[in-house]
Amino acid sequence: MKDGYFDLDEETLFIVSQTFKALSDPTRIRILHLLAEKECAVGEIVEELSLGQSTVSHQLRFLKNLRLVKSRRVGTSIYYSPEDEHVMDLLETTIKHAKHD
Repeated sequence: MKDGYFDLDEETLFIVSQTFKALSDPTRIRILHLLAEKECAVGEIVEELSLGQSTVSHQLRFLKNLRLVKSRRVGTSIYYSPEDEHVMDLLETTIKHAKHD
């Protein structure tokens, strides 16, 4: 540790930038915000957020690749929920900041 900060290696910088990239998209924010409230299958996300199924599937794949969401299979349905509570805390704090007057 140097001057109170951890050294940032290239991998850490990449992960941080990808996380902020994920949080910079309004559709992904809406999906993550919904998943913070409850675990959902793709069809539920489509219905609740009035989005196309291909859009939701694409965004969930993006979020899953970054390990921001996880999935579990129940029969033929796949349910999604947040995987990284740190990122969810960051998202909710940012939403509160945006709503603060």
